[in-house]
Amino acid sequence: MRLEENMAGAESNDESLYPIAVLIDELRNEDVQLRLNSIKKLSTIALALGVERTRSELIPFLTDTIYDEDEVLLALAEQLGSFTSLVGGPDHVHCLLPPLESLATVEETVVRDKAVDSLRLIAAQHSVQDLETHFVPMVKRLTIGDWFTSRTSACGLFSVCYQRVSVSLKSELRSQFNNLCQDDTPMVRRAAASKVGEFAKVMERDCLKNDVLPMFQRLAADEQDSVRLLAVEAGIIIAELLHTQSPSDLESLMMPTIKSATEDKSWRVRYVIADKFTDLQRSVGPELTRRELIHNYQNLLKDCEAEVRAASAGKLKDFANNLPKDIQQEVIMNSLLPVIKDLVQDANQYVKTALASVIMGLSPILGKENTMDHLLPLFLAQLKDECPEVD
Repeated sequence: MRLEENMAGAESNDESLYPIAVLIDELRNEDVQLRLNSIKKLSTIALALGVERTRSELIPFLTDTIYDEDEVLLALAEQLGSFTSLVGGPDHVHCLLPPLESLATVEETVVRDKAVDSLRLIAAQHSVQDLETHFVPMVKRLTIGDWFTSRTSACGLFSVCYQRVSVSLKSELRSQFNNLCQDDTPMVRRAAASKVGEFAKVMERDCLKNDVLPMFQRLAADEQDSVRLLAVEAGIIIAELLHTQSPSDLESLMMPTIKSATEDKSWRVRYVIADKFTDLQRSVGPELTRRELIHNYQNLLKDCEAEVRAASAGKLKDFANNLPKDIQQEVIMNSLLPVIKDLVQDANQYVKTALASVIMGLSPILGKENTMDHLLPLFLAQLKDECPEVD
């Protein structure tokens, strides 16, 4: 190894480099703890070597020779994210891409995630030219990698490079992300579903309808419920973007998909949308809440699965407070209270407990008379409940 040979020669000429030679030796030691300690002191090694030798010797050494235990690789992935100044600053930050690209393809999820975190961090430190010359080609390689691990990692890198590259590269990136949304492997589609909302935030307005919506709709209708439930959060982000930029498209193209999620055959998907319902409510705005979401929320409160009912009940106070002021009292009295009366007697203690924690939060909206006549009897019934968590 060039690095090891050079250090051996330097060590005989300069005793001050001996501790660095020891650290480099420990990178190859059989003892995992010694290797881990050495990795955690990489910045010390790099400072001693100087930026030029760090670039030309240490980084290639790490890229070519480190095949290690997960904890060592995790430490390496984290260290490299703060290595920009040690390789000579932003002009040379692209030399960190090869080891991080390798780490982004390993089997262990936490290592891949940390490598992606570091890549996202250093993306901002690339010049536009280096993004186009080095970073985007790396994203493309990960996108078409043979192993699903590289393709899942690629999903998290589109949003951090998209805004600063050329129009033609933007088009390529959108096309490649669309391919990931249709990948044969569910793990890749899950990764795409978790990042499509983030990617949508940095896209141009016309791309929301032409590119993002078809991607989202495909993911929201995926055969795997683990993909569909991740698409829920993306849907909330996209709904907010459409509400601001294109309200008509939100109603005609997005709301049917949201309605389908509230009626999904998988309780896990319905649970996620129930848990995020007030975020969705804020995203779509008061008019669509009035026309669409009230009925959807009623259905979630009456869901056949207790977990969904509990999640929905826990959002009751916030949902009511977020309603348009002119219809708050009417909706609570006519649409929500009849369902609440049933939930007070629910067979599941977690549903009753979730309701008990928020029910009196409706009182300021209903006013004294309605509270005394309609809300207080329900609250008193809960106080008498045999389950101690409820009262």
